[in-house]
Amino acid sequence: MSARWFARRCLFIGYTLLVVSLLVFAITQALPADAAVTLLGENATPAALAALRLKLGLNDPVWLQYWHWLSALLRGDFGISMRTGQPVGPMMFSALARSLLVAGLALALMLAVAVPLGLVAALRRGGPLDLAAGLISYLGVSLPEFVTGTVLLLLLADHLHWLPATGYVPLLRNPLDSLRHLVLPVLTVSLVMVAHVSRMVRSEMIDVLHSDYVRAARLKGLPARTVLFRHALRNALLPVITVVALDVGYLLGGIIVVEEIFAIPGIGRELIVAIEMRDLPAIQAGALIMAGTYAVANFLADIAYALLDRRIRYD
Repeated sequence: MSARWFARRCLFIGYTLLVVSLLVFAITQALPADAAVTLLGENATPAALAALRLKLGLNDPVWLQYWHWLSALLRGDFGISMRTGQPVGPMMFSALARSLLVAGLALALMLAVAVPLGLVAALRRGGPLDLAAGLISYLGVSLPEFVTGTVLLLLLADHLHWLPATGYVPLLRNPLDSLRHLVLPVLTVSLVMVAHVSRMVRSEMIDVLHSDYVRAARLKGLPARTVLFRHALRNALLPVITVVALDVGYLLGGIIVVEEIFAIPGIGRELIVAIEMRDLPAIQAGALIMAGTYAVANFLADIAYALLDRRIRYD
């Protein structure tokens, strides 16, 4: 990876976020909401509404409003929430940290389960383990998050009382209690990803195990473990990286449902509340932060490609 490629990718991410900011600003401008009325209430006098619109620059042309908003973003100022009167940036980034904690644990659990499951299914193709892995995959793909989350909540929290049903405890305040509250949402989010990633690992492993270079490695007398993990699995994981990067988009979308079910104050839940309350600065900041997170995830996927396959060079 050269410095030129790195700089070019950073510029591409910046260009993507610029386009997203245009779309987000245009959509929020089209929403049937008056920022002045939202802040002062329905009973505000016309004089007070006019003064606030002048103060907020709402009477300026749309292009000038966008420029003022973009200039503030470049300074790290995401605006003031109409709902709470507090800066939007710290609120949204704190919510993003909680969402990323759930997403990160779900990704780790998914990789820990999906890769071995797909590997075993490929090595035992057509056997009972392969059929069991296929059944798990089909169940995981067919059940949406709200069904899986509700079933887990009713079974593990309400019936067996093994885990707390809802709520969020900061990790630094009480790590053990925090993890107990995160088990159900992490399981809910990871089940769908385990389903399709394990099937992809199985499919890629079957193709790689029948490739010429794996046959050549076996003919050289290399140990079976070396052939399996260094030559076969390493190459089979390359397409999986793409799927995992795309799963970040799923996590940022699907996790909204999970956060609502388990009452986790993540960025998805904050965005839903902002939309319900017509909190335009919070909507703009939340959408832009989620888009930036997705762009960074794809950037990290490109780096992982180069680390796993030395033949890939970004020059």
